[in-house]
Amino acid sequence: ARTMSDPSPPSSAEDESAVGGGGGGVERTTSPWSPIVTVAACNLNQWALDFDGNLERTLLSCTRAKSMGASYRLGPELELCGYGCEDHYLESDTYVHCWESLATLFERGGTDGLLVDVGMPVLHGGARYNCRVLCRDRRVLLIRPKTSMADGGNYRESRYFTAYRPPAGGLASSARETHLLPPHLFAAFGGPPAVPFGLLSLSLADGATIGCESCEELWTPRSTHIGLSLSGVEIIGNGSGSHHELRKLRTRLELMLSATRKCGGVYLYSNQRGCDGGRLYYDGCAMIVCNGEVLTRASQFSAESVEVICATVDLDDVRSYRAAIPSFGIQASDAAGDRGAGYVRCEDVGLTYDVDAATERPPLTSGVGNETGNGADLTLHTPEEECCLGPACWLWDFLRRSGAAGFFLPLSGGADSSSTAAIVGAMCTMVTEAARSDPKGEVAADCRRVCDKLDDSQMDGGDWVPSTPQEMAGCVFHTAFLGSENSSNATRDRARRLGEAVGSYHLSVPIDLMVEAVLKVFSLTTGKTPEFTSRGGTIAEDLALQNIQARLRMVTSYLFAQLLPWVRGRKGFLLVLGSANVDEGLRGYMTKYDCSSADLNPIGAISKGDLKRMLRWAAKKYEGYGVLEEIAGAPPTAELRPITAAEGEEEGEHTQTDEEDMGMTYAELGFYGRLRKISRCGPVSMYKKLSATWTHLSAREVADKVKRFFYYYAANRHKMCTVTPAYHAEAYSPDDNRFDLRQFLYNTRWTRQFAVIDNMVKESETAEKAKEE
Repeated sequence: ARTMSDPSPPSSAEDESAVGGGGGGVERTTSPWSPIVTVAACNLNQWALDFDGNLERTLLSCTRAKSMGASYRLGPELELCGYGCEDHYLESDTYVHCWESLATLFERGGTDGLLVDVGMPVLHGGARYNCRVLCRDRRVLLIRPKTSMADGGNYRESRYFTAYRPPAGGLASSARETHLLPPHLFAAFGGPPAVPFGLLSLSLADGATIGCESCEELWTPRSTHIGLSLSGVEIIGNGSGSHHELRKLRTRLELMLSATRKCGGVYLYSNQRGCDGGRLYYDGCAMIVCNGEVLTRASQFSAESVEVICATVDLDDVRSYRAAIPSFGIQASDAAGDRGAGYVRCEDVGLTYDVDAATERPPLTSGVGNETGNGADLTLHTPEEECCLGPACWLWDFLRRSGAAGFFLPLSGGADSSSTAAIVGAMCTMVTEAARSDPKGEVAADCRRVCDKLDDSQMDGGDWVPSTPQEMAGCVFHTAFLGSENSSNATRDRARRLGEAVGSYHLSVPIDLMVEAVLKVFSLTTGKTPEFTSRGGTIAEDLALQNIQARLRMVTSYLFAQLLPWVRGRKGFLLVLGSANVDEGLRGYMTKYDCSSADLNPIGAISKGDLKRMLRWAAKKYEGYGVLEEIAGAPPTAELRPITAAEGEEEGEHTQTDEEDMGMTYAELGFYGRLRKISRCGPVSMYKKLSATWTHLSAREVADKVKRFFYYYAANRHKMCTVTPAYHAEAYSPDDNRFDLRQFLYNTRWTRQFAVIDNMVKESETAEKAKEE
């Protein structure tokens, strides 16, 4: 059993004896605990298998939470090992190292005076569980396993973990499970050797109640917070490992607002923020929500590794809010039978402020409001900002953790490579601002190391930080215009101007000599010389001549990436950046092993439309980036065929355009991509959808477009098997490695599917004729 509300008011007699004389002293008639509590959530930039670094960041978040007056701190999902361990969860070492980290957290005082809710994997009863471990004063109070696994899209949790189900007997105390802690690590702390394990909550000495909802459980139809709220839990912590995706934050926010608006309560959300070693960027945004209002929220994009937010709340507000909803009271009454059984009673642990203690209590946190509620608007980043800032943070984590000396980018002056350059420029701006604001901090230290400023002779007392983003870019960012006789002066000039604006170490590298050498080898070997179609060659010859230029650019890029640090008198290597967008990957409009083949691709899951909007946003956001507006307005072109300007005309934009080559527009590709992946459409269902959407086209025109897309998609799907690891941003990404799992050998004729479409077109045309007659 537990106490939900404050003690009942004293009777008249009790009141008189408390305040009257009699020489016996004044007796207390109120609880020594107030209903006021300060709670903390955090963003942590964890790294898979970096146990020491993850421990330090976890400990720092606990220290900061204490300094802010918090009595409860919630951490992200699986924070001790890092969320993205994937198949390393199948290794026993991962579990052993997490217990070692928890014991060290105890030894170093991380849980002293603070209820710490930490995420880690636990091997229990022969099964692997994704767990929340609640600790206080060097004791484990409860291990709470996750019940719903995230298995959609990029997630594969059921591959590593078991969704927990309680044993027979439900929540009755006689049926509760316990977990034996590793005695060699925890015996010295004097706590019980075995601790409660299961779907339980904590009932504390001051009447406060705390429960857990883990990441995916919030997104399920029968969310955990509903049952927790009806059973009286007032504070719910959600430790999450949720990655960034364009426009996803709004949905996440709406779920938390809806949960507390319907059920009342204090809801804490903590998340990883950063790249933990893969294609995903976890976008932070830790939040504290109460009764349908956001009290405080952490940032979504930042170079900082640890960010802690706190809110001071009155639990009486939760109790009053719930009691004012008649339907909530009815459903809570129905759940009363299980109310006491689902709790672990902690008689010596409290969260709320002791009214007798000298500790100064901070003021209550007022809500910042939301888009449909009271108070100021809760501003979210626009998709254009997300396209730039998310990949910028992702690249920074890769750069500082990989040991690389910087980046190399083949900069063509087109929208895609310019988008990548703008993202690196945004990274330099973000890091420079963070380093200058705290020259002694972690970001500044990483910046000095990456920029090769660790030699005392190059630093002012060890406090060197870049004076401008361009100064940092000049150290770490290398760009090259890899031009040929088919390149236009317009793109060459745009690449140069953008390199100057960003501050990169920019080169112009002609590749004609290499192309000529390769073609000469071919001619000497075969006795034949290929030509472009404009000069009498076949389509096969034309494609081969385009592809050799593209592939030689990849070879050249890696040569310069390996040797430019040596040329500049520095050590290390450069990471090569790619710049193929999601629509081109979907259509297969790229040369296998060309400049789309790189070490990293920050725009590989972003559409052409979003990239152009991002360029226009960046042109206004960053000083000196005005050339991006011009680039966004230029027609996309590969510039692999000869320029065919009319005689007497000055050379302008290249006449070869991407959309003409592809046989479809980028806007159409966006439609196809969303229908194929998000709406799960095959050829026939896509035809049906588009026939109802594109009413300005005839049935045959729609059919031709759908069949053309699926032909090229099938013919080029093999290219996705070798696609460069790309930042995941779009829900219709065709990334074959983790996200979009499909075959790569297709029947490009789609025999059955196209036959069905043809029959439907005939039926539609027959019906149209009948109407006309």
